[in-house]
Amino acid sequence: MTNKLKIINDPVHGFIKIPTEIIFDVIEHPYFQRLRRISQTGLLNLIFPGATHTRFHHALGAMHLMFTALETLKLKGIEISKEEERSALLAILLHDVGHGPFSHALENMLMDDWHHEKLSLLLMNKMNVEFNGELSMAIKMFQGKYHRKFFNQLISSQLDVDRLDYLKRDSFYTGVSEGNVNTQRIISMMNVSEDELVIDAKGIYSIENFLTARMFMYWQVYYHKTSVLAEHLLIKILERAKFLISEGKDLPASENLKYFLHKNYFESATEEDIQRFTDLDDNDLIQAIKFWSKNEDFILSYFCKCVIRREFPKTIISSQPFDPEFIKDKIKKTNLKFNITNGAELVDEISRSLLPYNKDIQPIYLLQKNGKKITLENSENQILSSYINQLNTKYILSFPREIE
Repeated sequence: MTNKLKIINDPVHGFIKIPTEIIFDVIEHPYFQRLRRISQTGLLNLIFPGATHTRFHHALGAMHLMFTALETLKLKGIEISKEEERSALLAILLHDVGHGPFSHALENMLMDDWHHEKLSLLLMNKMNVEFNGELSMAIKMFQGKYHRKFFNQLISSQLDVDRLDYLKRDSFYTGVSEGNVNTQRIISMMNVSEDELVIDAKGIYSIENFLTARMFMYWQVYYHKTSVLAEHLLIKILERAKFLISEGKDLPASENLKYFLHKNYFESATEEDIQRFTDLDDNDLIQAIKFWSKNEDFILSYFCKCVIRREFPKTIISSQPFDPEFIKDKIKKTNLKFNITNGAELVDEISRSLLPYNKDIQPIYLLQKNGKKITLENSENQILSSYINQLNTKYILSFPREIE
């Protein structure tokens, strides 16, 4: 008989307990084990060499924070049954199980806008059959259909355990200390009022610190101009590969990747789609990019060499869109330099927008001593909230380094 109540050593949170046997069985499932081969931050390790951690790490960390959050709520007198606790842990554990290779960059490329949450739900439902319905409540919580709303808010909201883990984890592995949030303090301030997740009013500065840490991580790490470019190159590579295949060219790739490069219609996922998808990971893509860097198609090989050799195009960043004439000039120079006519493929304007805190959609509520709830931006103690609910956009122009 296997002892399933293990302890996992995590560099970010220390020891993580696996509290029930079903959680151990879910972690052992091939769908979940695949997350060991899906990077948490795409190609970010080309910019921050330490960022080699995976979705597997993150899912376990998020489960650990969920466990801590539920313990805190129980101490504050919130009734949570054993089944609810187990289901909340399963829901957060599986919240990313549908992520494809290199995470967000390729979601829309591989399966026509099949968002990872849709795929996660699909895989959870398949696993639920295998586990004789033991994931039913977890699936309800994940979808926000469970009658106690705070469970879904802990899984997915502006202040959920998913964000708490990835900020702390990505900050740890990238070495960018601005993202290091005090998860323990934030979780200790969590409470429930009328079945909704709230924060004890005295925790306001921890929350503001969390929101600004997230904002800094986005601009400094996720939306760093080279990070944005690396993600964009992956999309360009797949787009070009799909285009060449549609023209009848043969590209070497693993069977599973070939399947998605050839297939164009995904009204609803077939059994084969799911089987192929769950066999696909970062390795399939890296292998293909290595093959294609020697391809006779100039555009495809150019992009692949950029990634494999880390010889990125040049980027300029601006708070305004670039002048169309300036872009045209770059395209003209590209065509001349490489003696091609489709230089526009190598010149791109990319934009990224961030709203650090959305006061209209699922705002964060503070619970005052008198039992009344107020939104974060309406607290007289807030310092920053009024500044971080404004949308900010940055524009990045990328073009071949050779034409500087």
